[in-house]
Amino acid sequence: METGFAARAECVLGCRPEVDSEQEGVADLLATVVGQGRASAASAAAARRLLRHFGDPGSLTQASQEEIRRRGGISRRQAAALSAALTLGRRICSSPLQVGQRFANSRDLFERYKARFFAASKEYFLSLHLNSKNQLIREVLISIGSLSTSVVHPREVFAPAVRDSTAAVIFIHNHPSGDPAPSREDRECTQRLLQAGRILGIRVLDHVVLGHEDYFSFADAGLLQVSE
Repeated sequence: METGFAARAECVLGCRPEVDSEQEGVADLLATVVGQGRASAASAAAARRLLRHFGDPGSLTQASQEEIRRRGGISRRQAAALSAALTLGRRICSSPLQVGQRFANSRDLFERYKARFFAASKEYFLSLHLNSKNQLIREVLISIGSLSTSVVHPREVFAPAVRDSTAAVIFIHNHPSGDPAPSREDRECTQRLLQAGRILGIRVLDHVVLGHEDYFSFADAGLLQVSE
């Protein structure tokens, strides 16, 4: 059951937006983490500085330890503790498909994976291997790219899928900018993967691009037809 403390903690850790009335509770929790378990006038002032600069807890999750230290006027140890708390929060809020769980829809994938990549500064490309019942066999990290691109080759994508006797795949990658609109490279990459999947007899069920607040599904947009 979610208590008042848990609800505010979830906000601090960047898992969901809260109403303005929670701002004071956010500041209190930040002060407690910065004060390493005990809020003080100094840690409360640091919490106010952080919120004043970053605006909201979600933006704070994307800051580096050094930026947190400088903007909050706190020590490296305090910044490390706060950064660890933010990372823990993202992991708690992330609920990726588990082995044997069935793929439902693109919205479900977005809700499950968005927290994991919310603060990522690079593009991560995942492939979900599914059996004939659309149940997860395993998740494979295919590549880690740059701020704006992730280089993906069909060989790297489908070699492990073939080894797993995969019936279908779903691709997921994030856009660090927060905007899920697919780029020209995203569209071209999806076409290459569709063509390779058709040759190998492995269905591509979707390619989901994760943004901060929304997502783009190639399946929902009707863009999973192979171009001749």
